[in-house]
Amino acid sequence: MSDAAEFILHNYDFSNYAEKARLALGYKGLAWRSVTIPPVAPKPELTPLTGGYRRTPVLQIGADIYCDTKCILRELERRQPEPTLYPTGYTAMGDAIAYWAEHQLFRPMALYVSGSNLDLLPSNLQADRSRMRGLPIPDAETVRRAALRNAPAVRLQIARVDEMLRDGRDWIAGPVVTMGDFAVYHALWFITARSQRLAHELAPYPRIRDWMERMRAFGHGSPSPMTAVEALNVAQGASPALLRVSEPFEEDPVPGETVRIRADDYGKDSIEGELVLIDTEEFALRRQDVLVGDIVVHFPRLGYDLRAVSSD
Repeated sequence: MSDAAEFILHNYDFSNYAEKARLALGYKGLAWRSVTIPPVAPKPELTPLTGGYRRTPVLQIGADIYCDTKCILRELERRQPEPTLYPTGYTAMGDAIAYWAEHQLFRPMALYVSGSNLDLLPSNLQADRSRMRGLPIPDAETVRRAALRNAPAVRLQIARVDEMLRDGRDWIAGPVVTMGDFAVYHALWFITARSQRLAHELAPYPRIRDWMERMRAFGHGSPSPMTAVEALNVAQGASPALLRVSEPFEEDPVPGETVRIRADDYGKDSIEGELVLIDTEEFALRRQDVLVGDIVVHFPRLGYDLRAVSSD
């Protein structure tokens, strides 16, 4: 692969969503470059690529930037179809399980785990995450109380994961690997990502532990380090890839319009640019940056709010 075609993952070690992407790269047996980014804002060497999106991870392929693991994993699938993340007959179930895991399971998990490991996390992490959600910055005692308050919701849902595996299946949605496996795994992986303090929560569940071991066996592929400056140079020296034909719904903005896009839950930093791709799964915006030139930033349709700038 040339530099322009390399998979470059902007990530940090204890990001659960980055672990989801790293594991998908391993599942597909891919080589990739790893750029370590700060876990909190500002992210001055990432912003030129994303235009302000700052959630983790971000996948860079030349001058194309893929935001959100839903978009990242679909792009990996498009470029490396086997082994598939979207098996026939099980994709809808896997996606439904993934939605539950990333919205209902992980939120209390994040509060429980973070509050239980407060001394092991960056000191400004809670302030950063509160700002992302538009919430007041909590003190340490508030964070610890939130951890205790959310522990029961975590235990209830771990038991539900065990119930999914009770019939002896190897994978969450059935006999084959789906997106549901990666989404549930990254939530449960987070329990011990920083310490073993909460390992007891998984101790009663041998089926879950065996399934997690099967997931871990995928590994992370073949990563090698890259600096943020090197990644910016790759983008500056590349051109965005040829885009497929757009297939908008009649209610959508049309390619060529200036639009803004932002997440519909948290981390609502707006990114503006020219809409150059829109279909059932993806939005893509073309933007210019003085450091890297012409960039196309890709987002999944679900989970993001897209509007023509003139309609705000």
